[in-house]
Amino acid sequence: MGNVKTIKVALVGNPNTGKTSLFNQLTGLKQKVGNYPGITVEKKTGKLILNQELHATLIDLPGTYSLNPNSIDENIVLETLLHTADSLDEVDLVVVIADIENLKRNLLLFSQIKDLEIPAILAVNMSDVMTNKGIILDLPKLEELLQSKVVLVSARKGDGIERLKEEIANYDRADRAPFADMASRIDQSFFDELKKVFPEKPVYHAWLKVTQTGALRLNNEEQTKIDSFKTSKELIKKHQHKETVLRYQKINEILKQTYKQDITKAKDLRSKLDRILTHRIFGYVIFALILFLVFQSVFDWASYPMDLIDTFFANLSSWVDSHLPEGVFTSLLADGIIPGIGGIVIFIPQIAILFLFVAILEESGYMSRVVFLMDKIMRKFGMSGKSVVPLISGTACAIPAIMSARNINGWKERLITILVTPFTTCSARLPVYAIIIALVVPPKRVLGFFGLQGLTLFALYLLGFASAIITGYFLHKVLKVKGQSLFLIEMPNYKLPSVKNIFYTVYEKSKAFVFGAGKIILAISIILWFLASNGPGNFKNAELNLQKELSISPSDENYENELASYKLENSYIGVMGKAIEPVISPLGYDWKIGIALISSFAAREVFVGTLATIYSVGDQDEEVSTIKQKMANEINPVTGEKRFNLAVGMSLLVFYAFALQCMSTLAIVKKETNSWRWPLLQILGMGLIAYVTAWITFNLLS
Repeated sequence: MGNVKTIKVALVGNPNTGKTSLFNQLTGLKQKVGNYPGITVEKKTGKLILNQELHATLIDLPGTYSLNPNSIDENIVLETLLHTADSLDEVDLVVVIADIENLKRNLLLFSQIKDLEIPAILAVNMSDVMTNKGIILDLPKLEELLQSKVVLVSARKGDGIERLKEEIANYDRADRAPFADMASRIDQSFFDELKKVFPEKPVYHAWLKVTQTGALRLNNEEQTKIDSFKTSKELIKKHQHKETVLRYQKINEILKQTYKQDITKAKDLRSKLDRILTHRIFGYVIFALILFLVFQSVFDWASYPMDLIDTFFANLSSWVDSHLPEGVFTSLLADGIIPGIGGIVIFIPQIAILFLFVAILEESGYMSRVVFLMDKIMRKFGMSGKSVVPLISGTACAIPAIMSARNINGWKERLITILVTPFTTCSARLPVYAIIIALVVPPKRVLGFFGLQGLTLFALYLLGFASAIITGYFLHKVLKVKGQSLFLIEMPNYKLPSVKNIFYTVYEKSKAFVFGAGKIILAISIILWFLASNGPGNFKNAELNLQKELSISPSDENYENELASYKLENSYIGVMGKAIEPVISPLGYDWKIGIALISSFAAREVFVGTLATIYSVGDQDEEVSTIKQKMANEINPVTGEKRFNLAVGMSLLVFYAFALQCMSTLAIVKKETNSWRWPLLQILGMGLIAYVTAWITFNLLS
């Protein structure tokens, strides 16, 4: 194995050409997911064994229409091919994936790469549909005119993969001849001067640096050289336009000799389906029904395995607590590590089911129709058409919803979607909503059949969606983030989804969550355990103080409950509750609610369990009505009235509707943005909104 050589191969192509499917075919599960150095864009690499002496590292680059990028994602392609960033390795071969039905447009990107004089192979995908589409391709003639190897493949069926591997193995024989002599046809003198300044590289390499300098990370010396050629923006634009025209002229000449399509032989239902699925009325209705199906499936299908996982880890924690010797290690294991791992694993069913549907929608070609339908509406609020899926799926859980925002190409739209998705009401809020609504909203009927409590819950869901949209509009106006994409949408063919590709997608997303955000979630769980299980002097002397202050002896029936409540009050997290009481008292909350607020930052549903402990409800599995009764009987010592009245209840509902109390969500936002800047902005911004609106609500209803 010491003599094995490893080459770097970049997969490049337009969106929806089957690039990722081909990547999966070539690499299988021998893949790694990470971020490009210095850039918050995910990259996927895979290992390909070509023969005993030669291996390849495949890099799946983001989809791009040309080497004139409009987004941060597309910049990656340009920087990789130009090798402008020190941290990006120079590639030995580029495999350009083209769609057989959109060969003309795909060849624009291929022609640009050829002019960089990088070894390149053209892989024409979806060759299995050529007969049904009435397409005939003269492959030898195409190779001759392009001066490059051309391989017909079907990423979905696996056809042509072995032939492509053979051509990759022969990378050192790949033709480096440029596509065309653009310099002489555009402005010979201009390009001659450019060549003098950058003699070590092809002239087109330097030309891209001139036209795309804002998208590149150049050193000071290069930047100075480039600036000398940017004296006239109009001249640069004129040359760019002429370049595009000349490229398409040559592409048209090549395709006239090599590409023929007989429409009469085509057996295509695409146009008929598009008329229905993109209809200005029925298109939205169909999409709404599909989203309803996705949401219901994510919510309903995941409930059973999530319950099993929850029960398993609860039983495991109880077993460890009862069978292992008492001590710090047992407590850490039973109350910290095991619940922490359970808090990670419990999300896997939702993540898997959500991405199952997302993968099916993408693989089938329907997702592009969704973007077409929704982009015009969502763009007004700073988002993309693809933002609809994360916003809707966020009603089940924000974590898989935020992960699904990866499908949004433009960085700004993706970032805004990530930041606003937690506003949508997730399932974790339901236990909080249910108990508080039951406490403060009377079970009356409106118009004879609408329950007032049900309408309150529905209003909270609407509040979440409205907040996400409005906040998206605000962020769109104030965020000075580059990378907003232009509306450019590809309408790929409808096809049966590949089971293999769907499996890879679900597997990768689930693994990324478990091993990425999971580490952070587990660490936070351990910290919370420590804060609740330890405390200053009063905590350490809890048993003695309990007997002295409250005259409660170990023989009393409620001793264990009172001891647990006293320890919690005097733990570090209890001290924190007392400390923030002056801050939260204007909202109508006391230190007990303060503790529940703090503990629920681990997960919102912890709110109910925390209050159950505080109010000395012995068994955590006791029916919620008992907890509700204890909360209903809680008296405000200052006013002498019930603590949970309408004003306090509504204030809490509004607070939980806006506040980001989910460490898991923060962890995934950090992972998706590769920065703590955005999750901190998120938690502080949503916290401020929650506080102000809760204060207003409390004072209006008091």
